[in-house]
Amino acid sequence: MSVNNVQFAVASHILTVLAYRNGGHATSKELAESVNANHTFVRKTITRLAKAGLLVATRGVNGACRLARAPEQISLLEIYRASEASPVFSVHTYPPEASCAVSVNIKDGMDGVLRQAQLGVEEKLAPMTLRDLLTQVRQAEAAAQ
Repeated sequence: MSVNNVQFAVASHILTVLAYRNGGHATSKELAESVNANHTFVRKTITRLAKAGLLVATRGVNGACRLARAPEQISLLEIYRASEASPVFSVHTYPPEASCAVSVNIKDGMDGVLRQAQLGVEEKLAPMTLRDLLTQVRQAEAAAQ
């Protein structure tokens, strides 16, 4: 059974909307509509991003969100970590079959492999910024016109 983890993508989407608005504000309702996701999930993501210092959120009737820093100062790795997304890969939790040498030993072997894969993903995200993502969005928008 495969489960897609969208936390990083949703967090990136939220911050890209704010970056697209050139320092403008957006309400959690507007952000949820842009993501086309459950308002509660989006609000929880906003809370995580605010705790990480990536956006500033105010509550109440006039509440809104804005970026805490310029897009070029926010790395995609920061967004990934703030989103609290699960690791890219994980070892299954099925119990080992004692009569199978692979089943008994695979988890230890896979653990090291998956740790290295996770480090690789994080190394690739570190130099990329929210500005880079915004640039891709704007280029796609221009190409579609």
